[in-house]
Amino acid sequence: MNEDQFTQFEIPPGIRKALGKSRLIIIVVILFILVLGSFFQVETEEVAVITRFGKYTRSVEPGLNVKIPLIEKALKVPVERQQKLEFGFRTLSAGIRSEYTQSGYKDESLMLTGDLNLADVEWVVQYRIEDPYNYLFKVRNPETTLRDISESSMRQIVGDRTVNEVLTVGRTEIAGRMEELMQEICREYSLGIKIDQVVLQDVNPPDEVKDAFNAVNQAQQEKETLINKAKSEYNKVIPKASGQAEETIQKAEGYATERVNNALGEVARFNDLYKEYVKAPEVTKRRIYLETLQDVLPKLGNKVITDSEGTQALPLLQMKIK
Repeated sequence: MNEDQFTQFEIPPGIRKALGKSRLIIIVVILFILVLGSFFQVETEEVAVITRFGKYTRSVEPGLNVKIPLIEKALKVPVERQQKLEFGFRTLSAGIRSEYTQSGYKDESLMLTGDLNLADVEWVVQYRIEDPYNYLFKVRNPETTLRDISESSMRQIVGDRTVNEVLTVGRTEIAGRMEELMQEICREYSLGIKIDQVVLQDVNPPDEVKDAFNAVNQAQQEKETLINKAKSEYNKVIPKASGQAEETIQKAEGYATERVNNALGEVARFNDLYKEYVKAPEVTKRRIYLETLQDVLPKLGNKVITDSEGTQALPLLQMKIK
């Protein structure tokens, strides 16, 4: 086919009409896609960050919003949703009977305490995204960064305490200090994350020494039981003995006071008698003699009194013959 024949070639009317319809359909589809891509829905717990060619332009609130298709991109961030990170274990399925696994995560939870012992610490960090811009643009891989912050903070806190504090009485203090330290680091890194809570899920000695540790705990509990029992016996015996000793001392002091007072009274009475005796010796002798007889005679029973010339005392005796 030469050039003149090619220029004289014409597209059949049927094919030309079909091509026109196809072009129209393509234009309609493109327009539909562009219009559809201009609208997007933001859920109630989310905030959308709009970027234009990768650069931040604005943030939009929940609801139906519009963006420039193919130029602007909407990144949705769940700012109202509480999220969590698990350390030392992972949740396989959540529900009434949740399933967990610890396989492969021992490196996260194995800690060295301040007294050079090992503890297996499992914990959960609950957090929210409070600044979507910082969360998306200030730090690369913010969730990985938060996980590294949490693990390093826990190792620092556990490393300042003894194994007994970590396993028993210090758990609440550790969780509180962990929350404060993580929030401080997140603020310093401009991570855009707020730490809601740190929960120590489970704290145990490593499996290799668990039996020995349990034996030590049992021995300590028995020790505490014996000490409490001894204190109970002490509280029963010692206060009673102290009371009896105090009672004996008070009785002795009372007896001593009574004897001293009686002696002082007798001395005062003797002094008074002596003063009267000095004034009238004979009268005082007779009075003392009569007073003495008055005290002695009632104690003698039957009495027979005769003069110095009495020779027959028999008629005076009242003899009873049975």
